[in-house]
Amino acid sequence: MPRGPERIANVLSELMARRGFARVQSGAACEAAWCEAAGPLAAKYSRVGQLRRGTLEVVVANSALIQEFTFQKTALLETLARLLPDEGIKNLRFRTGAIE
Repeated sequence: MPRGPERIANVLSELMARRGFARVQSGAACEAAWCEAAGPLAAKYSRVGQLRRGTLEVVVANSALIQEFTFQKTALLETLARLLPDEGIKNLRFRTGAIE
């Protein structure tokens, strides 16, 4: 079934979705917003993981910092919601791991 020409915007949008470019851009935006929300020192010892169903995973260098982030969770969520309104971040999940 022959179709007519498609708009370039539709073709590029589909290509970006298939190749995962939108996730890369979203990840960079989440990383920048996390650095601003957490502050430069705390951001040095943490990194953003995946965003799934409104929960942003944050990998943290040690458990003491996880405890500190847990105390500040409400403020962090408010800042992230302001900086990334389209991402729909409703919760934060912290876990220990390697920081590059």
